[in-house]
Amino acid sequence: MKIGIDKMNFYAPHLFVDMNKLAVARNVDPDKFTIGIGQDKMAIAPITQDSVTLAANAALDMLNEEDKKQIDFVIFGTETGVDSSKSAGVYVHELLGLKPQTRTVEVKQACFGATAGIQMAKGHITLNPDSKVLVLGSDIARYGLNTPGEATQGAGAVALLISADPGILALEDNSAYFTSDIMDFWRPVYSDKAFVDGKLSNEQYIAFFKNVWKAYKGKSGLELNDFEAICFHLPYTKMGYKALKTVLEEASEEVQERLLANYKESTQYNRNIGNIYTGSLYLSLISLLERQTDLEPGARIGLYSYGSGAVGEFFTGILQDGFRKQLATEHHQKLFDARKEVSVAEYEAIFEKTLPSDGSKMELDIEEDPSTICLSGITEDKRQYVNKAK
Repeated sequence: MKIGIDKMNFYAPHLFVDMNKLAVARNVDPDKFTIGIGQDKMAIAPITQDSVTLAANAALDMLNEEDKKQIDFVIFGTETGVDSSKSAGVYVHELLGLKPQTRTVEVKQACFGATAGIQMAKGHITLNPDSKVLVLGSDIARYGLNTPGEATQGAGAVALLISADPGILALEDNSAYFTSDIMDFWRPVYSDKAFVDGKLSNEQYIAFFKNVWKAYKGKSGLELNDFEAICFHLPYTKMGYKALKTVLEEASEEVQERLLANYKESTQYNRNIGNIYTGSLYLSLISLLERQTDLEPGARIGLYSYGSGAVGEFFTGILQDGFRKQLATEHHQKLFDARKEVSVAEYEAIFEKTLPSDGSKMELDIEEDPSTICLSGITEDKRQYVNKAK
């Protein structure tokens, strides 16, 4: 039985800041942002958007009524959840109108959460072939204003529908994974901003990739020549390139050129949204499939997932017949076209807005937010969500 990605969609806030202008405001050479780390625009989440609403908006346009009837498991991967007890997926379950006969959980391991969700979904569908699983990866990356990590912030979500006989990508059985206790990135429960050892994180990202790639080759017997493309978790788009080039010499010159060309296409959406943590790898996959028109059914795609702290995994999938019919290319282009640029000063003001943490009530103006699903306020420490389509 084939199991894999049947549908996928992403959502990003309607606001962004230009990285060239942010560089000038920070007295940094713009090339450091646009070339050095490979970022052009950074999505900004208004206070009316959080990880719940971003995920719900990503899934909203993807699911039809038949999907909703078959979904009986919601797995929400995030490291910016809104509650230490209640799953963010429970809110999404209600906002989407999914059936009550559903398991719903939240999974956390830095940027690895959605990948863990996919592997859990495969097991569920093996036992329940008629089921579908909604896997969500949604985050808002915050390091703080004028910090070394500021340029690698972002906001957005990816929704993946996992099923038997998938329409886009059938996941192969072989997978290689690795865990080690490393303090390269973390966010204590008392902080709304992440802490990062940038140099160590870069080193470990590459070290984990080399580790799982070697293990995967041993398990599968496959080599670089067997891959049409490899997609990477992208905290910034140059990161994946740094890892990829450590193994390129294993392939012929022709294969190297193909992998590099496809890697470039896989980074284009990430370049214009920024780091979305758990969804970044899958945003890269969407970018590849929607932008690279030469891909054919039967092509093997490699996927490298890395979650700081740290867990890494390399796994693969085969593109299915008719996969392009399942893509939402035009929808995503409209999303990009409708975005609004904000100035650096406006971005800073948006960044500093926070919800109360003392139990006080706050009502938010959602009229300025074009998203269908929004956070409308907080009352008695309870977040209030609105689906404008209901």
